[in-house]
Amino acid sequence: MKKTSQLMAIAAIAVGMTLAQASEKVTAGAKGGRLLENDSPRAEFFVEKDRTVSLTFYDTNMKPVPVQEQSATAIAETKDGKKKIEFEKKGDILVSKSPLPKGDGYNVVLQLKQNADAKPKNFRIPLNMSICSKCHHPEYACTCGDD
Repeated sequence: MKKTSQLMAIAAIAVGMTLAQASEKVTAGAKGGRLLENDSPRAEFFVEKDRTVSLTFYDTNMKPVPVQEQSATAIAETKDGKKKIEFEKKGDILVSKSPLPKGDGYNVVLQLKQNADAKPKNFRIPLNMSICSKCHHPEYACTCGDD
């Protein structure tokens, strides 16, 4: 009986985790990156060909808006350790000062602040640079919901 209760508890946890993942609907931005669930203006996380990260901001109509007071930092959590990545304003967007570490299959934790007084919001982005065969976005911005 005890074993049955433990199995039922494990099954309930598994179902809960599956439902939580299913509710995490990813939206792609105009560049094909991952549109973050932050307050307006919303940021698009996009990995450039040189592996730098750009953050483009959009209004509620998905029109690009220039960076104002927003700031960001990121930590790449690779198997070799953590690497802090700073961002700077370049034109109308924020761009990482250094590229992401080589490879993929690690998490990027992005901390975004709308202004100097705002509470930072954290985003955990599983970095997978493979292109999805269905939606044609990089897997970190895949909108299909397939794993």
